[in-house]
Amino acid sequence: MDNRDQVREFLRSRRERITPDQAGLPAYGGNRRVKGLRREEVALLAGVSIDYYVRMERGNLAGASDTVLDGVASALRLDEAERTHLFDLARAAQPSPARRRRTKPSGVTSGIQQVLDAIPDAPAWVRNARHDMLAANRMARALYAPVLADPRRPANNARFIYLDPAAHDFYADWERAADDIAAMLRSEAGRNPYDKQLTELIGELSTRSEDFRTRWAAHNVRFHRTGSKRLHHPTVGDLDLDFEAMEFPSRPGLTLLVYTAPAGTPTADALTLLGSWAATEAAPTGRVDSGHGDEPDA
Repeated sequence: MDNRDQVREFLRSRRERITPDQAGLPAYGGNRRVKGLRREEVALLAGVSIDYYVRMERGNLAGASDTVLDGVASALRLDEAERTHLFDLARAAQPSPARRRRTKPSGVTSGIQQVLDAIPDAPAWVRNARHDMLAANRMARALYAPVLADPRRPANNARFIYLDPAAHDFYADWERAADDIAAMLRSEAGRNPYDKQLTELIGELSTRSEDFRTRWAAHNVRFHRTGSKRLHHPTVGDLDLDFEAMEFPSRPGLTLLVYTAPAGTPTADALTLLGSWAATEAAPTGRVDSGHGDEPDA
């Protein structure tokens, strides 16, 4: 993933979605030949020279200060996720004397698995930024049985959503799920463009899925910290779940997700049924990935 290409397409796509009226600028002339704002209008709003902003939109963020980035983010009316993505792209553009292959703790420890197993009544699982399913408790293994049906390990939710026809039944709002996962992968690509496994995953999805290619080209990014999820489980039926996502400071890049439902709701009853089904099924126990050691940064 070329950083300059990411920068160029991201800034252009954000600029094109804003009208002069939305930016508080007069729209001189009735026949504008550009979609959205002109580059010189963004430069004016950001407080930088036109030449400097043109250089940025051509993909060169090297040396851009936080003040300049903040000005551009404000001019383009970026939300929190988009602003973070812009700063990630700028960080990745900084010159480095040598890009070393560093290792980072990316595996799931026995302590993390113990945390998952200590949550008996709610589906809880751990993923990395590529959306590999690395570990899960019994409830989550039962909930994500359609995802785990693929023998490939680690099971990958992005691959399931875009490449497995069963995803359209499992995700009651498949369009939203597809939008979310593409946007989260785009965020990770800006944050860690030298992740070889991420690059390979995006290449596979781009090659095999027109739906993914369309969403990837939109350059949308977003956070996925809390919210709701609508699933259709093949055994217990429809589920309207609330979720919370929490990161592990000791394992950068790993996220714990826990799904719950308000007491007394049909989904709470369905989760109870799911727990009974999980207890009687011969589901695999413990970790659900194929390895747990450290892996190279790039």
